[in-house]
Amino acid sequence: MRKSRPTRYAAKGLVGLLTPQANTTVEPEVHVLSPSSVGFLNARMTSSGNSVEARLVDYGKNVEKQISQFANAPLDAFALAVTGTSYFLGPKAEDQMVERFQQNAQRPLLTAARALCDGLDALEARSVALLSPYDDTITRRSIDYWTARGYEVTAVTNVKTDPNAFHPIYALSPDMAEEALDEMDTTHADAVLLLGTGMPTLPLIEKRYVDGEAPLLSSVLALVWRSVLAVENKPPDRDGLDVWLSGANWRHRLG
Repeated sequence: MRKSRPTRYAAKGLVGLLTPQANTTVEPEVHVLSPSSVGFLNARMTSSGNSVEARLVDYGKNVEKQISQFANAPLDAFALAVTGTSYFLGPKAEDQMVERFQQNAQRPLLTAARALCDGLDALEARSVALLSPYDDTITRRSIDYWTARGYEVTAVTNVKTDPNAFHPIYALSPDMAEEALDEMDTTHADAVLLLGTGMPTLPLIEKRYVDGEAPLLSSVLALVWRSVLAVENKPPDRDGLDVWLSGANWRHRLG
């Protein structure tokens, strides 16, 4: 991996973070999660698509164009903070996109969905319960994606959204997610995936962490964890991920 010169606020490295255009959750949660030694520089992905699905597809088609917003910033890795795009690409096309970019840029591209896969593998989790903020179309795509990645989906619960909010997902609260979680049967799941990067999840993860129970793994937490490891050139491991899931290193910034 190409290593850039450290900047004042990113002693170990700097990550280019790509966020959906109206997402109000990614940057605040990244701020809470990220250690002071790794910096995250944000750019907004834009699309003129007239539906959520169309915009998600656009993001996947135009990753290189979106990344060009960073110009010559001294970045060590790139992080795609959207999971729906991976669902519409499918695992094979997603892997090809990542490989193609990494060969050209000589720097890793982390996607939120693949970061979740790394988290599940570190946890040795083969069965998952999905807590979804999506509509039925995207939820079905997510089920197909996780099944294609080799995981057994044991339960799916949708979080109730407000159709009158500025955005059905970004307007959610952790309490709404917790209510849906309480309705979910997680008996047969090795882990619970809190889907999407727009649903606030950190208060719920911190509150419900109990060692030995099925862990809650969110898209943003997995992406930041995996990005930090990429910058530090370290492999994923269970012990390190457990620290992240417990909130030990970030709960004091949660507020």
